[in-house]
Order: sequence, then C-alpha cells, then structure tokens
Amino acid sequence: MQRARGLLLRPPLMANEALLLPGCASVHTFGMRYAIDVVFLDPLGRVLHVARALRPWRVASQPGAAAVLELLAGGAAAHQLYPGAVLDAALSGIGA
Repeated sequence: MQRARGLLLRPPLMANEALLLPGCASVHTFGMRYAIDVVFLDPLGRVLHVARALRPWRVASQPGAAAVLELLAGGAAAHQLYPGAVLDAALSGIGA
C-alpha cells in the first residue's frame, strides 16, 4: 500500500526527509499539490536518473530501476544526488 500511495495525500516532506520505495521503477504525481525530486536507483543504490521538480500530474520512469527515492523539490541537488552517485551502504541491496 505504501508503494502505491507514495506521497499522495501527505503533507510535503521536510528538507531532510525522503521516502524510499523499493521495487519501483516509475512514479506519478497525479493528485499531488507540490513538486518532488524523484531519484531512480539500481539494486546497489547507484543513482540511475533524477527527475527534478516533477510537478503535479506528471509521470516519470526509469527502466532497470530497483527503487525510487522521493524528496522535496530541490532535495536531490541539496544532497548531491546525481547519476552515478551511490547512496549510503545502508541502502545497498534495495532491489533484492
């Protein structure tokens, strides 16, 4: 249920918060009221793609992604998340 709903019907994330959705390679912002950054990750936590400031009523996907990290718009840049970057080792194996 968490994966299907994501941030829908929730207040905007704080600057230091994110939502990790394992087993996810696409997201939508239908019904949301604010933009988010969407970071697509491979099974080892490597950033494959970043959809920055994805506005409401949009869709983003990345073939081969094992998980999605959703952040407040601007959060990816603030945390230096860019394609090729690797998230903390605590997230490795997210696609397993």
